[in-house]
Amino acid sequence: MHQVINRTVIILLAIAFLIPLVWTVFTSFTPSEEIITRANPFAIENPTFLNYINAWKTIPFLQYYWNTIVIVVGILAVQLVTITLAAYAFARLNFVGSGILFIIFLTQIMIPPDILIYPNYTIMKELNLVDTKLAIMLPYWASSFGVFQLRQTFKQIPLDLDEAARVDGCKWWQTLWYVYLPAAKPTYIAFGLISVSTHWSNFMWPLVVTNSVESRPLTVGIAIFAQSFETGAQWGTVTAATLMVILPLLIAFFVFQRQFVDSFMHSGIK
Repeated sequence: MHQVINRTVIILLAIAFLIPLVWTVFTSFTPSEEIITRANPFAIENPTFLNYINAWKTIPFLQYYWNTIVIVVGILAVQLVTITLAAYAFARLNFVGSGILFIIFLTQIMIPPDILIYPNYTIMKELNLVDTKLAIMLPYWASSFGVFQLRQTFKQIPLDLDEAARVDGCKWWQTLWYVYLPAAKPTYIAFGLISVSTHWSNFMWPLVVTNSVESRPLTVGIAIFAQSFETGAQWGTVTAATLMVILPLLIAFFVFQRQFVDSFMHSGIK
C-alpha cells in the first residue's frame, strides 16, 4: 500500500513539473499571433520554426554559449582540485582541531549564496574584475558540499591501501592520484553533474556582476532579452530561446540519467 502511495505521489509531482516544460515546447512552435487566441494551450494548429529563427538572429547565442561553457568548465576544473585536497586532508590527515574546522567548514552549506552577493561584489570591484567571466567563477571555486561528499568516500577506503602505497615508495600525492581518485570516480561523476547543472542555470550572481555581452552567460542574456522592449508579447520567441538554453541540460539528463543515479548510490547519498 505504501509503495502505491509513494508511486502515485511521485507520478503527480512529475506531471506537475512536466506541465511547464510541455507548455514551453508547444508555445515555441506556435506563431506569435496565435499564442493568445488559441483555445488549447497544448495544441499547435500551424507549427512553425520561425520563433527559433528569430531568437537565434536576435540573441548572440554563440557568444552566450561560449561564455557559459567557459564559466562552467572553469568552475568545475578548479573545484575538482580544491575539494580533492580538502577532502583528503579532512579524511586522512591528523591535525589539531580538524573536527571543529570541518564542522565550521560545513556551515557554508547552510548559508544562502544570495547573502554573499554584496561582499563578493565589493571584493570583485576592488580587484577590478567586475564584468568578467573570472568574477563569476571565483566565488564558486570552493564547494563545502563537494568536500563533504568526497570526504565520506575517502574515509571508506581501507587504510591498508595507504600503507601498501607507502611501502611501494609512493608519496602522498601519488597515493592520492593512484589510490583515492580511481576509487572515488562515482563521487566525482555525481559532483560534476551537480556542479555543471547548477552553474549552467545560475542567474543572480552573474546578473549582478556582469554588464556586457562578452561576459554574460545564457541565463542572464535570455532574461534581459525577455524584458527588452523589442520582445513585447512575443512569447513564442521567448519560449524558443528558453528551450535553446535548457536543451543541453535536457539532453545530458536523458543521456546520463542512469549514471547520475548510480553515481549517487555508490557515493553513499540516497
